[in-house]
Amino acid sequence: MRYLELCTLTGSQIEDLLGLMKELNPEIPVTAQMQQRAVGASGTRIFVAENDEKHIVGCATLCVFESPTGRKASVEDVVVLPAYQGQGIGRTLLQRIIDFAGTKLSPIDLRLTSKPSRVEANALYQALGFKQRETNVYQMNL
Repeated sequence: MRYLELCTLTGSQIEDLLGLMKELNPEIPVTAQMQQRAVGASGTRIFVAENDEKHIVGCATLCVFESPTGRKASVEDVVVLPAYQGQGIGRTLLQRIIDFAGTKLSPIDLRLTSKPSRVEANALYQALGFKQRETNVYQMNL
């Protein structure tokens, strides 16, 4: 397995990412243009795992922003293809994000959200040191 940060996208990488996003949530209409914008965004860093055939089999995204109360970052779109789950790929991707944020962005408030039904993912986040907050998350699609 090879781990890297995407700075540009090839056609096959776009296809791989589109497949991963369907695994994450088939209800979200994700496009190639969205993937290109994400890779090109100054506050976004996409970390991926490639198999020996150079196909992306897992990813995690770090979104960084400045607020009046300090720099914050959100971990988004953590997903590993089912055939590759249980091999430590998600853990390695998250650890790379944590290491990057701690080294390059500190001090920073690193956050993530996860559905309670994702039991294994929630256990991983807690094992890596994330603490569950008592808060409500609201969303508005515009």
